Amino acid sequence: MTTEREPRAARIDAPAALALVCCCALWGLNQVAIKAALPEVGSLIQLSVRSVVALVLVLAWMRWRRIPWHWRDGTLWPGLLAGLLFAIEFGCIFVGLQYTTAARSVVFINTSPFVVALVLAWLVPAERLRPLQALGLAIAFGGVAFAFAEPAPRADGWPWLGDALILVAAALWGLTTVIIRFSSLRHAAPEKTLAYQLLVSALLSPAAAWVSGAPWPAAWSALAIGSLFYQAVIVTFASYLLWFGLLTRYPATKVQAFVFLTPVFGAAFAAGLLEEPVGVELLVALVAVAVGLSLLNRRHR
Repeated sequence: MTTEREPRAARIDAPAALALVCCCALWGLNQVAIKAALPEVGSLIQLSVRSVVALVLVLAWMRWRRIPWHWRDGTLWPGLLAGLLFAIEFGCIFVGLQYTTAARSVVFINTSPFVVALVLAWLVPAERLRPLQALGLAIAFGGVAFAFAEPAPRADGWPWLGDALILVAAALWGLTTVIIRFSSLRHAAPEKTLAYQLLVSALLSPAAAWVSGAPWPAAWSALAIGSLFYQAVIVTFASYLLWFGLLTRYPATKVQAFVFLTPVFGAAFAAGLLEEPVGVELLVALVAVAVGLSLLNRRHR
C-alpha cells in the first residue's frame, strides 16, 4: 500500500532507519506468530480475530484523528475490491502455513514487489523494467524456483499446497497495490485504505470459518493470546500505521528499499524460535529475493 503525500524530508535519518528496520523485523516475525498458534487456534479463526480486532482499533484511531470515512469520494468500489483481494490474500497465507514452514512462507510472500513491477511494466510504458531491474527480477524468481528443490516438512496433504498458496497470496498483494495506485484510493488517507481492507476481511473471514466448520478453541493459552495480540495490535494496527507515517515523511522509494530485510528477519526468527530447518536451497532463495528487491528499488533513483 502506498501514499501520495509529498515527503517532508529528503533523506532517511537514523531514527527513521531504526523504525523501518523494526517494521521489517515485526513483519518477519508475523508468520512465525501465526505458525506458533496453529496447533491451538485454527487458521481461519486466527484470521477472523486478527481482522476484527485490528478493524476496531483502526476505526477508533480514525475517529480520534478525525479522519473521515465517506464514500462520496469514489473510493467505495475500489476499496471493496482491494479489501476482497486483501481478505483472500491473508486467507491463503493462514491456510498455507498449515502445510509449509514459516521460513519458506516469509521468503515467498516477499515476491510481491516483483508482481507489482511486472504489472506496472505492462500497464505503464514509463514503468518498463530497465536491464538492471529485469536482472533483479530474474535473480529473485530463479532463487524461488530453486527453493522448490528443497523438501520441506509439511503437516499433511499435497506436498506443494502451502508454497503454492503463499505465492498466490504474494500475487494478490501485488494486485492490491496496483489497484490502490490506479484508483481513487491513491488520494485517500492510508488509514481509510487500510480500513476498507480490514472491513472486508472482518466480514468474510468469520463467514469462511463458520462455513468450513473451524472449531473455536475451548481454552486459550498464553501463547495463543500473545500471538493474536501480536498479529492484530502490533503488526496489523501499529506497524502499518508507523509504516504509513514514514511514507508520508520520507521518500517512498527509499522507504520501500528496506522491505528486502523482511524475509531475512523471517527466516532467522523461524529458525531460531520454531527450530525450522533452513536448507541451502532456501538460503539461496532468501539471498536471491533480497538482491532482486535491492536491484528493483533502484529503478527510480
